[in-house]
Amino acid sequence: LYSHQERAIRSVLNGRNVVVATGTGSGKTEAFLFPILVHLYLEYVRGTLGSGVRALIVYPMNALANDQRARLGEIALSLDRLESRFRFTFGQYTGDTPESPTSKDGRSQNSGVDRLPGEVAYRSEMRDSPPHILLTNFSMLEYLLVRPKDSPLFDEGSSAHWQYIVLDEAHQYKGTKGI
Repeated sequence: LYSHQERAIRSVLNGRNVVVATGTGSGKTEAFLFPILVHLYLEYVRGTLGSGVRALIVYPMNALANDQRARLGEIALSLDRLESRFRFTFGQYTGDTPESPTSKDGRSQNSGVDRLPGEVAYRSEMRDSPPHILLTNFSMLEYLLVRPKDSPLFDEGSSAHWQYIVLDEAHQYKGTKGI
């Protein structure tokens, strides 16, 4: 690990809030993703890792959320290949996320063929069984917080599990985006 990653990970695991400000490609993602995965693993070990969001990761653009989706899928696939009993779930809830397998909108039309290991791919699935890690963008987060049909992600006991809120590329949240 780079020294800034180690300091950030230790700080987060010790219950502190952290801001990581460093150059592109310097490992900011690991600084927040490793503590989240450690937290999920420790819940698994304790036998308390049921469904429910533990981490919300907000991106300013869908392209960044897509990159994280792919990264989480690779990690989940590695766990599968290693035959690990530990599993985590994640979901990307953006304007491109289809409502259900039969909806005509979004990337996973009908068959779910591009579903990644550990992925909760449909909005309806996320409401029924919220993923451990929820990826979204700032504009969709506003809808998620005000639409009653999305309240299972935040209410009905689900909020008891929340541990992490990550704002990636926080410098981009200015003006109306920052509100």
